[in-house]
Formats: sequence, structure tokens, C-alpha cells
Amino acid sequence: MIKTQKSFQQEESEIGNLYLVPTPIGNLEDMTFRAIKVLKEVDLIAAEDTRQSKKLCNHFEISTPIFSYHEHNKETSGNRVIEYLQQNKNIALISDAGMPTISDPGSELVKQVLEIGGKVIPLPGANAALTALIASGITPQPFFFFGFLDRQKREKRNQLESLRIRKETIILYESPHRLKETLQLMHESLGNRTICLSRELTKKFEEFIRGSIEDVMMWTEETEIRGEFCIIIEGTSEEILIEEDIWWDSLSMKEHVEHYINEGLSSKDAIKKVATERKIQKRDVYQAFHVE
Repeated sequence: MIKTQKSFQQEESEIGNLYLVPTPIGNLEDMTFRAIKVLKEVDLIAAEDTRQSKKLCNHFEISTPIFSYHEHNKETSGNRVIEYLQQNKNIALISDAGMPTISDPGSELVKQVLEIGGKVIPLPGANAALTALIASGITPQPFFFFGFLDRQKREKRNQLESLRIRKETIILYESPHRLKETLQLMHESLGNRTICLSRELTKKFEEFIRGSIEDVMMWTEETEIRGEFCIIIEGTSEEILIEEDIWWDSLSMKEHVEHYINEGLSSKDAIKKVATERKIQKRDVYQAFHVE
């Protein structure tokens, strides 16, 4: 069943609105007039870190009550948000920095609000991924946003292998203490591609590090690694895909498995062959084939 939302059309409703409000990723001057207005006018603000958000609100003289909504309490706090909305209260969701729901909690809440017939109204604003992308010097379109890789080395390697054949420019986030390991795994999985690292975006010490993966690996040995990083990576080329005979590039994993089953292989052997060709774990292929 299709559902439409006319965000700003006045209509009778007993359910309040959920506003998704971006906050600055570093420079407070990137807070929009509209974001300040909405945060002042809503009944409540749901914040990832109330201490951090109170500093922001104090700076802009926003006195709206704040309560906690983060990864570890999102179930109970989500129910609390729904109760408030059903009391016809308007609520703004903010994260510590940037867009709510992008590598931050909130996507589950959006679904809950839509399920009860509420309006979800997004505001445009600061975002680290796009800010880094447009200044990277790497082709910005098309791009593939992945976010944070898995913390476990084996899973991270599998994820990078799955990204190896993507033609789009790739966007990753990474913490400073995992950067060296990630770059090493990237070099093993992706080869020596052109990349751009950015850190401290919009802040006084904003920095971009551009070069090949090998160049950037050398840079990490010569400098103190500080700050959260956004990594922009050039996509693979047609020449590389042809050279490696990646004929299955346009197929999903399920379609890839079905191709070999149609050729006479058992599902077990087809899954094993696909895992070998894609250089990923068999269980990941099994999951894609039997579950997705």
C-alpha cells in the first residue's frame, strides 16, 4: 500500500512530527537558521549525547528539554518518543555531529514513526561524507557510501573484498587507532588506488591527505594519527574488471550462485565457487542465497 506525506500541509492529526535535524560536524557556524528555529519550537529534543547537545543548545540559546536517545537505549527511548508523538508533541532527533541516522542511531525510530502514521521531516545540513567527497579530487559521481567497516580484521577484509569490484567512488569512515590496519587491508584487497583522507573537517586543523594508498600508508608512519577520518577511494576501472575476468560484476550473489546451479553444480558447490571468485567467506554467500 502506497503512503504519501505532505510535510507542510496543514491537516488534523493527533500525532506530532519527528524532525531530523543535522548538527555541525565541527564548526558551529554551519548550524542553519532553520535548524535553530526547529530546535527552539519543538516540544522535546532526542539527543545521542545529552551533555554534548546541551553545549550546542546553550550556544544558540535553545531552552527546549533534551532527553537521551542512543545506540544502547534506542528501544526504550524509541518507545518514549512514540508515546510523546502520540500525545501530539513535536520532537527533534539530533546526533552528536552531522546527519541523524547516517552512521548514527535513528533509522529504527524513523520506521516506528512511519508505522504509526506520523510525519518524518528531514532538514538539510552538515554531513562529513559529502563534504569530504567534493574536495577529494576524486570523481564524485557515482559514489557508494559504506560508512564504518567492521572492527574485526577478518570481517573487515571480507567487506573490502566485496568493495573491490565497485566502479563507484567509495566513501568510508574510520577511527584513528584502526587507520593503519585498514589501509594495509585496503592495499591487499583493492591494490594501490588513489585515495583521499580528511580529518577535522570544518575545524581549525582541517586536513586533506591525497595520494595513492601506499603514499598514505607512508604518511601514517611519519605523523601522529589523530581525529576521525573520512576516506574517499577511487572505484575500480573497466580495464581491471576485464583483466581479472570479473564477468559476474553486475550479478547479485544470489544470481551468481544460481548461474552455477543452472550449469549443473549443486548449491553447495556453487556457493563454494562463488565465495572463491568473490574472495569472501562461504557463509556470506550462503546467507545471501538462502536468506536474502
